[in-house]
Order: sequence, then C-alpha cells, then structure tokens
Amino acid sequence: MLTIIPTPIGNLDDITFRALEKLKGVDQILAEDTRVSGRLLQHFNISTPLRSYHVNNEHRIVDSVVSDLLSGKEIALVSDAGTPGISDPAYLLVQACISAGIKIECLPGATAFVPALVVSGLPSHHFYFEGFLPHKKGRHSRLKYLATLDVTFILYESPHRIARCIRELIDHCGNERQACICRELTKLHEEVVRGSLEDLKAWSESKPKIKGEIVVVVQGTGR
Repeated sequence: MLTIIPTPIGNLDDITFRALEKLKGVDQILAEDTRVSGRLLQHFNISTPLRSYHVNNEHRIVDSVVSDLLSGKEIALVSDAGTPGISDPAYLLVQACISAGIKIECLPGATAFVPALVVSGLPSHHFYFEGFLPHKKGRHSRLKYLATLDVTFILYESPHRIARCIRELIDHCGNERQACICRELTKLHEEVVRGSLEDLKAWSESKPKIKGEIVVVVQGTGR
C-alpha cells in the first residue's frame, strides 16, 4: 500500500499521531528532500529508510517504486512540507498505483493555502487554488485569467519574486483589489498582511530581504 502523508508546514507539533505511526511502520519513505525529511524523522526518533522522490527523478524511478509496492512493501510519500500532490510531486505515482491495482490512502493534514484562505478574511465559500505561477512562459495568460475570476483565488510565491508578483497582480486586477499575504505560517515569525494590492506592494517593497514561504490570497471580481 502507498500512504500519502502530509507533514507540518512549519511547526513540527502540527503533525498527527496517525502520521507518526505510519512513518514508523512503513518499510520506506519517499521524500522530496531527504535532508528536510531526515530532520523531521530525527526529531521524532523515527529510523525508517528514506528514498529521494522529487520532480526531477519521479519519471525515472516510478516503475521501481511500483515494483516495490507490488512485492509487498509498505511505502509512504511525503513532501518537504504540506500535502504531497498540492504543488508537490504525487500525481504520477498515484496514477501508476491506480493502474497497477495498488491500494492508496491519503492522510488528512497540513496544507498552507487553507489557513491562509481562512485568516485572509476574504470569501472562502468558493475559491480557486492556482498554486505556483509559471516563471516565464504562460505567466501573463494565467494572471489574465485569474483576474477575471469572481471567486477568491490563491497563489504560492517565493520570497524573491513576491514584489514582482504583486506588481503583476496590480497590472491585471487594479490596485484597489483586496488581498492578503501570509508568510511563514505556523512558524515563529508568522506574518499576515491584509489590504489592497497597492498596500501589499508598499509592504513588499519596504522589505528587500523577505524570507519564507508565501501564500497570496486575492479577492475575486464578485467580492
């Protein structure tokens, strides 16, 4: 069986008891970055073997992972933070397991966009999750599309591109559109900034050395 296990997005205490038991009990853990996952396992005194599984090698090793599963091994899939499959590798392996008749379970748990959406104060009964925008090709067309949505939409962005992202959102949505930036969620320096896109532009430009993972939540045209 393949078990997909969410891991904390920051605060290690957010992991579930069930996730810990699964991480201890499987034969192998597929990890996006074995160094990151290794620190998590060490913190909880878990010695399960790790194997690297990420966007750059998943096509190359997916068949061997399926073979291990078919031989009877219990394998867990984790990403560096949050739920695998949400802007992290999982889809290819899940599809391969379905095709091979392998049982799959996904534990509930951490993902960054849900707390960001809730604390933003923007409408959350309907929303659109975009994840990471393309860095170059297709970026303009995605922003153009998102600007037309009548529901709240959510982006992931890296700290060194956040100022550019806010400027681009202003170009497509106007400077008065309400939005929220959530940075370092669940961590010591968690920060939530709400206001118009113009306000967020001023915030991003006043902090030249922004660090940490960032979620951007933007009001839809339907308000």
